[in-house]
Amino acid sequence: MQDPNKKKDTAAAEEVLKEYDRESDKMEYTGVMAKIVAAIAIAFSIFQLYTAIFGVLDAQLQRAIHLGFGMALVFLLYPSRKSWSRHKVHPIDVLLAIVGAATPAYILIEYKELVLRAGLVTDVDFIVGLIGILLVIEATRRVVGLPMVCVVLFFLAYAFLGPYMPGALAHRGLTLEQLVSHLYYTTEGIFGIPLGVSATFIFLFILFGAYLESTGLGKFFIDLANAVAGWASGGPAKVAVLSSGLMGTISGSSVANVAGTGSFTIPMMKKLGYHKNFAGAVEAAASTGGQLMPPIMGAAAFLMAEFVGVPYLEIVKAAAIPAVLYFLGVWIGVHFEAKRNDLKGIPRSELPKFSVILKDRGHLAIPLIAIIYLLVAGYTPMRAALFGILLSIVAACLRKSTRLTPMQIVQGLIDGAKNVLGVLVACAAAGIVIGVVTKTGVGLKLASVLIDVAGGMLLPTMFFTMITSIVLGMGVPTTANYVITSTIAAPALVQMGVPVLAAHMFVFYFGIVADVTPPVALAAFAGSAISGGDPLRTGINASKLAIAAFIVPYVFVLAPVLLMIDATAGTLIMALVTAIVGMTGISASLIGFFVTKPTKLERIMLLIGGLLMLKPGMLTDIIGFLMLAIVFFVQRRRKRTLTA
Repeated sequence: MQDPNKKKDTAAAEEVLKEYDRESDKMEYTGVMAKIVAAIAIAFSIFQLYTAIFGVLDAQLQRAIHLGFGMALVFLLYPSRKSWSRHKVHPIDVLLAIVGAATPAYILIEYKELVLRAGLVTDVDFIVGLIGILLVIEATRRVVGLPMVCVVLFFLAYAFLGPYMPGALAHRGLTLEQLVSHLYYTTEGIFGIPLGVSATFIFLFILFGAYLESTGLGKFFIDLANAVAGWASGGPAKVAVLSSGLMGTISGSSVANVAGTGSFTIPMMKKLGYHKNFAGAVEAAASTGGQLMPPIMGAAAFLMAEFVGVPYLEIVKAAAIPAVLYFLGVWIGVHFEAKRNDLKGIPRSELPKFSVILKDRGHLAIPLIAIIYLLVAGYTPMRAALFGILLSIVAACLRKSTRLTPMQIVQGLIDGAKNVLGVLVACAAAGIVIGVVTKTGVGLKLASVLIDVAGGMLLPTMFFTMITSIVLGMGVPTTANYVITSTIAAPALVQMGVPVLAAHMFVFYFGIVADVTPPVALAAFAGSAISGGDPLRTGINASKLAIAAFIVPYVFVLAPVLLMIDATAGTLIMALVTAIVGMTGISASLIGFFVTKPTKLERIMLLIGGLLMLKPGMLTDIIGFLMLAIVFFVQRRRKRTLTA
């Protein structure tokens, strides 16, 4: 029998997920309508699998079919108004679903004519394209939310108001016909690279994730984390960090991570003695880090590979060390908080046994291990994802308790199609932003403005780029977040001579950290809703715990060796050691505990020493290390005196 308290916590987490993650707030049909939606979703998944196995279509055709399926499902699953029935479809949504599928279908039907016209738009083309753009914006409002819609509308307004803009931001302006032609009938707008990546790599990996979830991998991760870290000081908090890192390998949403693992870890943290504001913050910071964790990185890894122009495996390698440093930073903060408040772990007798977990459910991790091996072995992401999907079904069959029934396999196709909708719509909307940027050239203009404001100096440029990325990332899902920040903010760093990959990773980190940065900190708000804490205080605590996300990007821009750029074993080890020691000092200062509780002067020394350790350079490393060492020995002596 299921524990009533756990059942209650899980139900609360589901409500939180629906409130803070619009992608999860779908219609729940029964009867004929449920069968229609299921049929569309299954057809969508089969199309994607077929093209992945036998070869994708021409870019615009593949993306048009992908968008057509997606738009139909979006308007059927996400009602125009929340006040409408949650179980009965509204006629307006049916009409929009039909039109939403028909507008991309127009490209399929008229594909040869459109190619022959080479950019010349007829009246019918214009009307269909305009309707298609408006429907993408409406779908974005329903699935992604108003922040993304506001960004899109801002750039559309800029396209028209170019002649009235000041200084370097001015341009000749675009007519409505020019804009529709560029955004809807080229591969530089809605049907651009983001939607292309969604129509190939991302869909397959989300389908892979859906099958992994259906096998119970998420619960396996939580139990495994409990066995590994549940007994340590502040055990449940460390379980949250570890399980969220593992979940991040397959999850594409900070809020979904919070709701998924937080329903288990937050009540455990509160029971142990963590304050509710800190408990929610731990889960928010850890879950946000899941978007930085390879191999998927919230689906942004595939986009980054296309934008930067390097193999996907290079992105995974570059992201690995910064992600580990991020989670290590959160772990250290959690450890010091536990020590400061003398919080013990969970008795080992109450924890699952590591060997038992591996014996009973270790086979569930085989597909994840296999897909990483295949990627390292040189398989394309699409081929690796296909093998991963097959292996997830086969591996589940190794034990009766995890075996998938034929209906569960079919349900996986349905869930995969539904789960991709948020990414699909965000990519289509981000394509509008890219289309305006490429047509007006505003990306380079904004880069020049940022550099001018920073006086042509790298560190101030990095600071202004950070602020820009955080603002642009507020309330925007991971994929669109990266597309926008890389298009608008990254060029400034590239112009300053920063390696392209380092510049893109820099803006990606700060776009993601917006999920825990007040005032719009969706992951922190979700964590506070589960813990019962104050959203603002939870966000502030989460920002402290996520301090690595604010510092590590500066480090890998100044020392690209952390991204495996021109790295040798010696330089890599040195950069890692100094980064870890530096983060330890900074976390101790922010939390207020090192060997013992520090004085104000000691906290300042810990902060400055930590920052100096993070700044590349032998002199700063030595000074920083000496400052941290002095505080360590002074505190250890004081602790011995107090306990004597």
